[in-house]
Amino acid sequence: MTDRRTLLTQFSRRRMLMGTAGFAAAAGAGVLPSRLLAQEPISVAGIYTVPVEQQWVSRIHIAAEAAKAAGQISYSFSENTANTDYPRVMREYAEAGAKLIVGEIFGVEQEAREVVLDYPDTAFLMGSSFMPDPAYPNLAVFDNYIQDASYLSGIIAGALTETGNIGMVGGFPIPEVNRLMHAFMAGVRETAPGAEFQVSFIGSWFDPPKAKETAFAMIENGADMLYAERFGVSDAAQEQGILAIGNVIDTQADYPDTVAASALWHFEPTLQAALSRVADGSFEAENYGVYSFMKEGGCSLAPLGTFEGKVPQAALDLVAEREAAIKAGTFTVEIDDSEPTSS
Repeated sequence: MTDRRTLLTQFSRRRMLMGTAGFAAAAGAGVLPSRLLAQEPISVAGIYTVPVEQQWVSRIHIAAEAAKAAGQISYSFSENTANTDYPRVMREYAEAGAKLIVGEIFGVEQEAREVVLDYPDTAFLMGSSFMPDPAYPNLAVFDNYIQDASYLSGIIAGALTETGNIGMVGGFPIPEVNRLMHAFMAGVRETAPGAEFQVSFIGSWFDPPKAKETAFAMIENGADMLYAERFGVSDAAQEQGILAIGNVIDTQADYPDTVAASALWHFEPTLQAALSRVADGSFEAENYGVYSFMKEGGCSLAPLGTFEGKVPQAALDLVAEREAAIKAGTFTVEIDDSEPTSS
């Protein structure tokens, strides 16, 4: 990663021209009409509390890098930023001229809002457990509402488990994690009505050894399928010869005989919507979580890949039926933000 002070210097030298034509809110790849690429790139800064390789943050980073490659934005970022340091880094990027700052303020909700009020001309798009507040007009919030894809991955998990004992390892019991677990469990019950769940949270967003240790305990307690909300879980499944379901990213290439399905998050629609509003001057306090919904292109079920032909056809038929209904708006996956518990 480029030194942040160098990047901040670059920001301060860059004059941003705010175009009147809006960017198209594109799903998936984030490709824009060529006429819009003639505009000077919007300066974007990312602030992350974990490495950019971490599942959740990686999706934001990939979308930003794609927008940068397309000429839409200039992009700088800071990773492994401690919560205690987060407000200071927000101020540094804002004062250096960033027009859009994206990141995650789950651990610094109030402190971040105090910063936002000091920089009314900067747009902030932050992962948050709270809804937008008009008292902070330049702070839009988002969360990975990928419950649609999580539900579909649960259908596959239920069809593949032999014992009906499923272990689920999460980071923290906050809404964005809880809703995905509940959706996954609902999907499992479609094909394995009597399934039981072991649920545990490791108290960290990035601690693969602890997640692996927790998963081992679940396997010893009879689990033959694991929900890998955190890194480290699939390693335990692989070593013990059982299956796992991925979350946010597709890790099947690393675990070809282990990861049967994954619910993928696509941040591109969320970023494109924000860039459109920054470009035309209409950015305001909004809930960008809706752009993670499947019908918006914000999430999908990963290809079966190495598990092609291994999933019962009845389950695949149900997945196809539900996916079509979700996209058509005739079937809704429940959003349950309450903390899930073991059966």
